[in-house]
Amino acid sequence: MPVVNIQGIKGGDLKLDSNTLCMIFSGQLQYWDDPMIRKMNPRVKLPHAEIMVIHRSDGSGTSAIFTNYLSKTCSVWKTKVGEGKMVKWPMGIGGKGNEGVANYVKQTPNAVGYVEFAYAKQHSLAYTQLKNKSGNFVSPNIATFEEAAESGDFDANKGFFAWLTNTPGKTSWPIAGASFILLAKDKKSTNMKAVRFFDWAFNNGDAKAKMLNYVPLTKSLKAHIRAYWNAAEIK
Repeated sequence: MPVVNIQGIKGGDLKLDSNTLCMIFSGQLQYWDDPMIRKMNPRVKLPHAEIMVIHRSDGSGTSAIFTNYLSKTCSVWKTKVGEGKMVKWPMGIGGKGNEGVANYVKQTPNAVGYVEFAYAKQHSLAYTQLKNKSGNFVSPNIATFEEAAESGDFDANKGFFAWLTNTPGKTSWPIAGASFILLAKDKKSTNMKAVRFFDWAFNNGDAKAKMLNYVPLTKSLKAHIRAYWNAAEIK
């Protein structure tokens, strides 16, 4: 989720869309009171201050998800920067890990960065609203993450791998991703034990996941995965 450190701006005050986010991280928008940003935020007092971009300095899944979203929604980003765990950032300061980015944003006036949801919560960082694929401005929370998961294209034939960026749900948060567990294709006892553990987690782990600021899988997706287990006779 994009987070900012702008005096007087609280979480959810600032609205951005994919185009402005792309232009900020590529250095094309340099000041917070740029007309493109002000047009989306007519009631927000934005300073004439240089935007300080903070990004990851190390390889990370967080960067992979963030740059995948920018590549999907911004042709200039896709052509000039691309996506991946590590990219050649056009500008900005690099921080190591979510912790490093969160600390840089917190300590740097007029900064913008991207961090995992849990780190934004832990550091009390001001998040932005984002315009999603359906054209609605949404905030990052459990409900909008669940909608992103519900709208995701999880295909058993692809090992359920899916990007949850720019999903079509009406209230979907546009920059999300799932965590995956890789198992060998054989059905040895170690695989079966792992599957039994995740089945237990599906039944008993939702509250703990939310406590740690993660989002449980939706009921429909759990049912889809269990059907795959049953078809493969992994029990």
